[in-house]
Amino acid sequence: MNSQPTLVQLSIHDPMPPVEMAWGIETAAPGLLALGGGLAVERLLEAYGQACFPWYSAGQPVMWWSTDPRMVLHTEDFRMHRSLKKQLKQLLHKEQIEIRINHDFEKVIQHCARTPRKGQNGTWIVPDMVHAFVQLHRAGFAHSIETWIQGELVGGLYCVAIGKAVFGESMFSHQSNASKMALAALICLCKQAEVTMIDCQQYTPHLASMGAKTMSRHVFLEHVMQVQHSPPVHWNFEPIYWNQLFHDAHHL
Repeated sequence: MNSQPTLVQLSIHDPMPPVEMAWGIETAAPGLLALGGGLAVERLLEAYGQACFPWYSAGQPVMWWSTDPRMVLHTEDFRMHRSLKKQLKQLLHKEQIEIRINHDFEKVIQHCARTPRKGQNGTWIVPDMVHAFVQLHRAGFAHSIETWIQGELVGGLYCVAIGKAVFGESMFSHQSNASKMALAALICLCKQAEVTMIDCQQYTPHLASMGAKTMSRHVFLEHVMQVQHSPPVHWNFEPIYWNQLFHDAHHL
């Protein structure tokens, strides 16, 4: 009979356990590390700094994960589909698109919370999670990248950043390719700031189609530990940043 490993129960004062204690691939919940502990800013910074992230549904306790392997997108490997490149260039030529950073973080995360992941009926961005990430944003560690077309917010994403460790969280789109444009803008900004990779947490075919690849948790954690103490990214987007992307991106 297979038995599940011990699951760490955290109080708000307990430190995060080592990621090596996360459940393995042979278990019912690979990557699950701990329950509880709250979602205070200090807890979130501790967790992300150790390659952990919260993920749970309504009615469940806070659940902490550290997946192995980890899905990451190296900024140099980003793939831009030709249709996206064409649409983006047309919008730029007509001066109809604007990328805004942290203009309306709360609205972005609320839109993301209303967008279920594929294969799921509900959302993992429950009200407590929204509140926690808004507080993290106000503390300067969570950021929104927003696609505005003709003066309307039509897509975007939000991420966590500690130093030069950038963790993608969720995105939404109300117009075709609007979230992909926000991701492309994030790639541009990261290249400008010499950020080499963006965490994507778990494998999906959609992420793989844009160039994301799996990496062992050990290597990913080493990267996070190395770059989280680097000078922080300057969260500002200049239209000139697009030029490097059009020149460097892999096109499909």
